Amino acid sequence: MPSSNVYDVTAWPAGNPHDDIGAVINEIIAEIKHRQRVADVNDGGKPGALIYIPPGDYRLKTQVVIDISFLRIAGSGHGFTSSSIRFNTPPEELRQWHEVWPGGSRVLVELAAPAGAAAEAGAAFLVKRSGNPRINSVEFADFCIDGLHFSGAPGDEAENTYRNGKTGIHVASANDSLRITGMGLVYLEHGIVSHHADASAIESNFIAECGNCIELRGMGQASRIANNLIGAGYDGHSIYAENFGGLLVSGNNVFPRGKSSIALSGVVRSSISGNRLHSFYPGMLVFSGNCSENLVASNHFFRDREPWAPMTRYDNGLDDQFGLLHLNGDNNSVMANHISESIDTRYLKPADEKPVIIRIVSGRGNYVANNHIVATTESSQANDAPNSDCFATQVEAILATRNLTALEVIAVKVEAGASHNTVLDSGSDAEVMMDRSVNAFRGTPVPGQMAS
Repeated sequence: MPSSNVYDVTAWPAGNPHDDIGAVINEIIAEIKHRQRVADVNDGGKPGALIYIPPGDYRLKTQVVIDISFLRIAGSGHGFTSSSIRFNTPPEELRQWHEVWPGGSRVLVELAAPAGAAAEAGAAFLVKRSGNPRINSVEFADFCIDGLHFSGAPGDEAENTYRNGKTGIHVASANDSLRITGMGLVYLEHGIVSHHADASAIESNFIAECGNCIELRGMGQASRIANNLIGAGYDGHSIYAENFGGLLVSGNNVFPRGKSSIALSGVVRSSISGNRLHSFYPGMLVFSGNCSENLVASNHFFRDREPWAPMTRYDNGLDDQFGLLHLNGDNNSVMANHISESIDTRYLKPADEKPVIIRIVSGRGNYVANNHIVATTESSQANDAPNSDCFATQVEAILATRNLTALEVIAVKVEAGASHNTVLDSGSDAEVMMDRSVNAFRGTPVPGQMAS
């Protein structure tokens, strides 16, 4: 039989969800709260509800405020398509496209935070509740949140700023068992921001062309970021977490162009494993704020240069001495990773310095072992033809493995302030810079040379 706790936004008797789905969902939440007022009825009482968004376009002019547990908002398709490619395609070519905008169950965000307002004011969906227990089991699944446009620069440059004051999902209060799956988020300054998360799962989403994709703020524990397709802008984070314990980051495919692929601050006893990470800039993995006892294992890191002409003017502001992996903290393990850097020496900064792959800036007891570092160079050109295809240009750049020559690098650099660290089989004697009187070292054997 039909459930009284299942709502279709297109069947709600008041308002027009295509004109303002935010106002309609808020009315549905108010109805759920009115119907489920008693906390304990026959060992239950507040089961929550499902709000369903059918395929279609729904403008959001009113922020959705979620202050009840056990609420699932779900659609029938994440609807992602690249807005960046669209906005950088000549108009005469764009007229021949099969479709232009994202689709599926699509929410078009038409609000933004006023100047000086709190960040949560620009969120399409705000999850916030005080008191006990923490808000539980709020779920978002299988629909698209589209920020529509970026701004803050003149003319065509505006669409490449990654800024518009808009957030897709902002969780402002302590929460338990938050779940975000199968979502598509595009052209938002912040895709997902969650404060004080416990046992959250962010998985199997497509979050790209956002200023920042996933941000775990405040503090948290025992959560998972897994199997997502992610790509942030050149001054934002693809995955960021702070003051977290027991975080699992695995199976993600992180696209280039983010300021960082993964950035952690004050994160301890967490695992980063089995990810494929691609970046156009140094600082792919950044540990700050004394990250300690973390495992970084069996990941594939690949750094090259932006090959698509419309975006070659942008970068994240870091030079190649920063390191692809930039580590601060104690007793971290960096093991069995494959790290590739393939870049024309013309684009190295500073030009007369060898790029650094793994840089331990501070800390003790870190263990770096059995990492395979492949560094190559080739003369390359950005594809700047008027109708150059972004997909073909970037795939051809990734697949380019012929005519490569070795690039001299510093495989591991341990700064003077760091001691009692161990580096094994992650670079030859000539490729590792460290004070060997206070750190332990065993070099990767070099073919044709006798082991010392």
